[in-house]
Amino acid sequence: MQNGIHFISGLPRAGSTLLAALLRQNPSLHAGITSPVGSLVTGLLRTMSQGNEAALMIDDGQREVLLRSMFDGYYHTVHPTKTVFDTNRGWTTRLTLLSTLFPQAKMICCVRPIPWIIDSIERLIRHNRWELSKLFDFDPGGTIYSRAAMLTSAEGMIGFAVNALKQAMHSAESDRLLLLPYDVLVAEPDYAMQQVYEFVGLPYFQHDFANVSFETNEFDARLGTPGLHVVHPTVSIPNRETILPPDLWKRYAAETIWREPVFNTKDVRIVTGRGPTVVS
Repeated sequence: MQNGIHFISGLPRAGSTLLAALLRQNPSLHAGITSPVGSLVTGLLRTMSQGNEAALMIDDGQREVLLRSMFDGYYHTVHPTKTVFDTNRGWTTRLTLLSTLFPQAKMICCVRPIPWIIDSIERLIRHNRWELSKLFDFDPGGTIYSRAAMLTSAEGMIGFAVNALKQAMHSAESDRLLLLPYDVLVAEPDYAMQQVYEFVGLPYFQHDFANVSFETNEFDARLGTPGLHVVHPTVSIPNRETILPPDLWKRYAAETIWREPVFNTKDVRIVTGRGPTVVS
């Protein structure tokens, strides 16, 4: 990766698509929604493991070269001229591996209070009233409570991402992390992006926060969840009340680990913003 690679990870519905859309405005950068590279890495690791009898012919040096070449192969038309930002919620579980493959790489983790993430997903489900979502295995039944329980389970979209973030925050490579809260990104986008550029060591680019463009209609349609990766043309603070019942909101309201100094024992850097916190 001649011009370097960095990673976007963290929690779902927490601003990663917006971050990628903004980064794409910079002609020297490449960013997007979840790429297939994470799945390719997982598949290759499994193939090179001792679960395959041919692993006897592969040493650790070859494993490293093969994994790195996978990134080069996928981004071969991009990285000769651009710095890559690859997105995957699973990257927080691969921090040790990524730091070995790419010693200069950093990781931006988008975060948002759990109740607002559940709220955001539930709004999509209700908006797409004629569609069944792959997020819930195309199940036509269920309630907001069962959907929240599925999302926050250990293997669920939210639960897995939260546990992976916790793991990364307490890893030996935690200094590679920058936590970017959604409320800061939408309330102070210029300041938030300055912090991202400074953290990854790239010169700042003046973004147009009133003219954001990003489209993945076919990808979202295949998930049965149109609008999953839609970003609004203008970056702004959402002004709405939650649709979650009060008891469900209360159940998850305390799940904001990045705001708790007693949890952030390794002083992982967090973009806190300059103005009053707007939790959304």
